[in-house]
Amino acid sequence: MDSANIRDNTACVSYFCTTGSGLEPFLVEEVKRKLSASDVEFIPGRVFFSTGAPVDCINQLKSAERLFLSLHRSPPIEAPVSQAKATSVVTQSIVGDSKVWEAALCTWSRLRGRRAEDKTTRKRKREEEAGEEGHAEVTGGQGHPRDSQSDQSVDPADPEQPRPTFRVSCCSSGAVAKRFGPQDLSRLIGRAITKQLNWRADLKEPQLEVNVYLSDDHCVVGILLSSHPLARRGYMRHTGLRSTVAWAMTSVSSMKEGAVIIDPMCGVGTILLEAAQECPNACFLGLDSDAGQLQKAKENVEFAQLQERVQLLQASAMGIPMPSGSVDVVLCDVPFGRKFSCGYSMADALPEIVNEMDRVLCVGGSLVLLVSLQLSTLLKKKILKDALPCPPATSTTCCTPPETLGTGTPACLAHSHGGDTHLSDCSTPQPCCSLRTHSIHKVSLGNTDALIHTYIKTH
Repeated sequence: MDSANIRDNTACVSYFCTTGSGLEPFLVEEVKRKLSASDVEFIPGRVFFSTGAPVDCINQLKSAERLFLSLHRSPPIEAPVSQAKATSVVTQSIVGDSKVWEAALCTWSRLRGRRAEDKTTRKRKREEEAGEEGHAEVTGGQGHPRDSQSDQSVDPADPEQPRPTFRVSCCSSGAVAKRFGPQDLSRLIGRAITKQLNWRADLKEPQLEVNVYLSDDHCVVGILLSSHPLARRGYMRHTGLRSTVAWAMTSVSSMKEGAVIIDPMCGVGTILLEAAQECPNACFLGLDSDAGQLQKAKENVEFAQLQERVQLLQASAMGIPMPSGSVDVVLCDVPFGRKFSCGYSMADALPEIVNEMDRVLCVGGSLVLLVSLQLSTLLKKKILKDALPCPPATSTTCCTPPETLGTGTPACLAHSHGGDTHLSDCSTPQPCCSLRTHSIHKVSLGNTDALIHTYIKTH
């Protein structure tokens, strides 16, 4: 998505998006490039920006998880000692000036109203193209019921209109979290909003969801713009690796139009589909030894209507059926220490797998690996010990030294590509001297961390 011609006819609006740990630099670059955003800043897990782009364009961000209208950011609040003091602190520091909330409500209502109009226009166009005029039952799976309720405009200046309903979602850490749990804080903030703004609390189906983030360093308040997560892909039937991490892997590769891109351990095809969405005129091949995973990948490809550009093949990553130097980009989420069906561990097989990826990669091509912290040490010691890092990338990289690498979780590999290939002696592997480190990014996979390593083949 190009940043040209996406400006709205209204003034810039302040937003923030949540994202996974380690993905903040990716989201910063994305909002600048795709939305021509200004005032871009980030704190752990959140990126703040201003833009006049339509909400539908913002909803297409790939490295974001949820989108919020930003009310205010303020210095951290002091953890109150007593309940009475807590109410006063919450009212002054979190709720603050009621005019700010009324203005935010107007902006929220305008954005949601325009989004509802765009939905109706697109739905009518689809029905006309399909010859289904008057078939109002077709909804196309449009997300959470609260979205349709929230699409109704709320005019705070209209005394005849009921006051908006809301609920509070609170996340806290540090000193505040030690004294008050998230539910206690949500109740305190909700009471203050009701008293100060005369809004009505509704925990089941509110029109607005107020999000509050409190830590020893930050106090952030926003209003959720859609209950449908941005990270939930409409073109994915089966989920595997986190879509935001898969997209980040494609963004650091050297993908270009007409390129040949492969994933030798594709699992359900998450990385391939993210890459295909970003590079519509490239060719993609996914390999996996597990027939069950390939079947899910096939269903994902068909669901995304990418059968003409994404091919799937049951084969082993230790015997990639491609000529040497024929691939422009290799993307791979390496399994976390799983066993091969032939009895070898991933630690034993990884040197040969990386050598095979190096073989099929053309000079100037990029290899992007997501590996675990444990396998990263193996890569450093056994495979890439003679490789020297390239000059640092221009984007924000490396909160971890180039010696460490990281992983993900697709299917186990079986040795299924012929009988003349065998595991090498992993005690004396050949270093991949043609691969040079380009960038390293540490990312969170939820319950564990991993690292995205990018290498460039130099000769």
